[in-house]
Amino acid sequence: MGKEKLLERARDELFSHINRCDVLKAAEGEQREWMDETIDYIRERYPDLSEVDLSGLHEIGTRFCQPAISRKSESNFNTLDDASVA
Repeated sequence: MGKEKLLERARDELFSHINRCDVLKAAEGEQREWMDETIDYIRERYPDLSEVDLSGLHEIGTRFCQPAISRKSESNFNTLDDASVA
């Protein structure tokens, strides 16, 4: 199997683990620990991937776990009822 295909398979497996293990709801520190352990697992499962590949997977996985909009800032948004109409 080609390296690109192997990397795609490892990435897909990482995303599957993230969704299945419900990591998105975990605290940031727990996510970091989980990601480190999961990348170690992927390192063993895909020994042909380089450290650069694994580092990239770690970064992609970490970004995937971060919400697009911070949950803390949700209260800062105005509702339609609060908006003033000119």
